[in-house]
Amino acid sequence: MRRRVVAAVAAVVLAALGGALVLSYVSTADQRALAGVQAVDVLVVTDPVAEGTPVEDLGSSVEVRSVPRVAVPTGALGSLGDVAGLVAATDLVPGEPLLAVRFVDPAALATPGEVEVPAGLQEVSVLLDSQRVLGGHLSAGDHVGVFLTPEEGRTRLTLDQVLVTRVQGGLPAPEPGPEAAASDDPASSAALPESGALVTLALDHRDAERVVYTAEHGTLWLSLQDDETTEADSGITTAEEALR
Repeated sequence: MRRRVVAAVAAVVLAALGGALVLSYVSTADQRALAGVQAVDVLVVTDPVAEGTPVEDLGSSVEVRSVPRVAVPTGALGSLGDVAGLVAATDLVPGEPLLAVRFVDPAALATPGEVEVPAGLQEVSVLLDSQRVLGGHLSAGDHVGVFLTPEEGRTRLTLDQVLVTRVQGGLPAPEPGPEAAASDDPASSAALPESGALVTLALDHRDAERVVYTAEHGTLWLSLQDDETTEADSGITTAEEALR
């Protein structure tokens, strides 16, 4: 009986020892695989990364791993400093090496025809006919003056240097017809588009209220401005003042 107990205990000890040896073998497999092979450090994604994520926010989502040089794909990154200031061009999944081609300038992800809204401002869209929006020739990124006429007979250039973030519509000049082509007057080849444009402006809350109120109860008119445009300080123009 005693011999059986001793044999059983010995079997358990041997099994435990064997298991420990297997675990040790497995845990050092990576090191043994790299033995005699030139290895390099590359960044590998450990947590999902969404498209548009700035490189500066990737710290906890990637880690450095040693990989055989022969297995390193072209453009693999060993440091985030190589792509500083860029953003992820697509979603990144755990396990994939970080590649330089996966990152682009933030502007490259912007929707064509749009510009980024400055922090703290909100976007307000107004539908204007062509004569009120420079004949339809207005683009995202332009700055405009906003003339408000909230009631008949009272107009004021209320807002200056307002950023245009989006323009939908706004037709280019139509192709000149035979009559226009025969004319020496350049203006004759640029007929005013009949349709208008939906213009989106970046405004603070107070200016947004002014624009919305006037769009509901009056009329708006836009003027194109540049860095040297003089800001208006002429007050309200009435019918009497317009005829002086």
